[in-house]
Amino acid sequence: MVAHHGPSAADGPFTTRQLLRLDHALRIANTETGLTFSVFIGEFETPAREYAERLHRQIDGAAEAVLIAVSPNQRKLEIVTGNEARKRISDRDAKLAGLSMAAAFAGGDLAGGVVAGLDQLASHAGRS
Repeated sequence: MVAHHGPSAADGPFTTRQLLRLDHALRIANTETGLTFSVFIGEFETPAREYAERLHRQIDGAAEAVLIAVSPNQRKLEIVTGNEARKRISDRDAKLAGLSMAAAFAGGDLAGGVVAGLDQLASHAGRS
């Protein structure tokens, strides 16, 4: 699920092609790992980590869920893993994926960064 809060998707940060790329990456990550990957792009309430954890708890099957939450305007990125997902994606793995996403974001590629992060996290999780 790609959640976009605020203006309509037409006004959002992604083109239609980028949205299709993100949707495809999410489907592959979910199918290959058996986990539920979600992406949130929008403003965070503070503290950012608590806000991301609250969003994560709203996902069906949160124990097997991985949330990538990005607030481009606040320059924040949070990766939240549920208890079962954490057994397959270590904090170190999530940090490495976060660094690679941050590098793409710094280069102005929000969609590409999220897609790369999904790919890395799914690779670390392995097949179900």
